[in-house]
Amino acid sequence: MSNPIYLALDLPQLDAAKALATKVKAHIGGLKLGLEFFCAHGHHGVHEIAHLGLPIFLDLKLHDIPNTVAGAMQAIHVLEPAIVTVHASGGRAMMEDAKAAASEHTKVVGVTMLTSLDKRDLTQTGVDGDAHDQVMRLAELSKQAGLDGIVCSGREVGAVHKQWKDGFFVVPGLRPEGNHAADQKRVVTPRQARDDGASALVIGRPISRADDPVAAARAIEATL
Repeated sequence: MSNPIYLALDLPQLDAAKALATKVKAHIGGLKLGLEFFCAHGHHGVHEIAHLGLPIFLDLKLHDIPNTVAGAMQAIHVLEPAIVTVHASGGRAMMEDAKAAASEHTKVVGVTMLTSLDKRDLTQTGVDGDAHDQVMRLAELSKQAGLDGIVCSGREVGAVHKQWKDGFFVVPGLRPEGNHAADQKRVVTPRQARDDGASALVIGRPISRADDPVAAARAIEATL
């Protein structure tokens, strides 16, 4: 894509989400709709946002038994998403069924490890090793399952890209120089993530909560 920025439109009000997307659409490449948006507005909300003419990334992080995830994937065919997420920790069978059930025009990517987590969080959930080890394990599993790529932080995307040359890599938790990390623990700049092999850059608060969202989006775009 010419512009890899996907704006995270995780706003509870549909009108506010549409207004923000309309303002910055000239400086982004797509729109990410997550659980907060989807639970609030459902299919109707996705259709409304799709009218803006940008690719839609449904960040639903599906994670259930294979049959249920396949059914959920089939249920969103009508929304024609460009990208959909599933949790790679759901296992190979689940990911295989998710990919098989997805539209041929939809990229299915596996969420490896949330960017709000670090090694201490992993240990508390019973996972040995650090974040890098966990991401690499789940990236390989996602590749074996036939997914199009993964979601990982900018700290790991370079290593994953070396092992999966044709993968599609979504990097969230990005912060431009000088921005506060907030609840993100493994952050890099959009430019660094892109240089390391990121295919899509998910950016939310640095644009959506900026005093001037258009100027913020334009400034980030200029660094790429």
